[in-house]
Amino acid sequence: MRVFNCDHCGHLVFFDSVQCVHCGSALAFLPDALTMAALAPAPQDGAGLWRRMGGRGTAQYSGRLYRLCHNHTEHQACNFAVPANDYAEYCVSCRQTRVLPDLSEVANRGRWMQIEAAKRRLFYTLARLGLEPAPGRPGPVFEFLADLPGGPSIMTGHMSGTITLNVAEADDDERARRRIALGEPYRTLIGHLRHESGHFYWDQLVRDGGRLEAFRSVFGDERQDYAAALDAHYAKGGDLGDWAEHHVSAYAAAHPWEDWAETWAHYLHMIDLLETSASYATEITVPGIYGPQRSSAKDPFNKPAPDFNTMLLQLVPLTLLLNSLTRSLGQPDAYPFALAGEALEKLRFVHDMVRDVANRPVAPVVTAPAPAPVPKLVAKKNSKQSFKDVR
Repeated sequence: MRVFNCDHCGHLVFFDSVQCVHCGSALAFLPDALTMAALAPAPQDGAGLWRRMGGRGTAQYSGRLYRLCHNHTEHQACNFAVPANDYAEYCVSCRQTRVLPDLSEVANRGRWMQIEAAKRRLFYTLARLGLEPAPGRPGPVFEFLADLPGGPSIMTGHMSGTITLNVAEADDDERARRRIALGEPYRTLIGHLRHESGHFYWDQLVRDGGRLEAFRSVFGDERQDYAAALDAHYAKGGDLGDWAEHHVSAYAAAHPWEDWAETWAHYLHMIDLLETSASYATEITVPGIYGPQRSSAKDPFNKPAPDFNTMLLQLVPLTLLLNSLTRSLGQPDAYPFALAGEALEKLRFVHDMVRDVANRPVAPVVTAPAPAPVPKLVAKKNSKQSFKDVR
């Protein structure tokens, strides 16, 4: 995730910022421009409207009008803005959430806010990659659910375009407990969302995109029994064999679908790390017996974009530095992965496919004579009686 500058005073601001600490301007993220912006109230133009301040007096000044997302005005839970000519109450990220836990429970409200913050980061990366939003390219929808006493456990997963997440994953202690129980080196909210989005985009880009044979040649045949494959994986316990040469994680070895989703999530990790590093103009020198090896970060969204080999060469010293810094603070490795062999070729497959899709012309949009109403978010105490953890 890149850092931004307040376009009113130039001070450093961040993706989650709502106010510039230097000039006091209200800030919001503009999904239509994929940037942070300083906004000024514009009541003369309509109730609840804000006008973009940045660039006033220059050729870049747009003065475009926006509204703040309903989840900001109602809950202080979102910093995305909505263009004034968009009839939706919610921003493009929040409107993807179709079901919420019971927000009258204080704990659920905090969990939901954390998950939405992670989802906005997912939205940003997918949008920067040209995958979302775009006319003719549907995005996933989300259901954030809580376990109920005596009810079935809510399982995180993907089914038919809907990503479900148990909101307990927002609790650090619960997430750590599950990570340890499953023998995982890494478990985060953004990791969950990236992984499950991989299942969604497998349907969109591989299955429905005419890439099944190419996929099978790299990841294997996904037609093998999925439930049986997962049962066999968990039955092995800690004895998972030599998976590291073939997969980005041990769980990826369970089934080709999971191999794809883990690889997809890892690709998004890589993109985000490199973009963040480039926004700080990071230069790294790795000492060695054959002399220092120097590396400077390149933004993966540059035009022209760096190729996969260049990105990989930049990622390695960056993760060495990252892990050294977290160890200095007594924390576990922030990047607990070591990529090799076939795992790298699978990452390359994802990279090449994403670049191909992003460069493909988008289907024209047929506009309706009047905008359809956007459904409101639904908050339910229990939205599902059962949910099998499928993909």
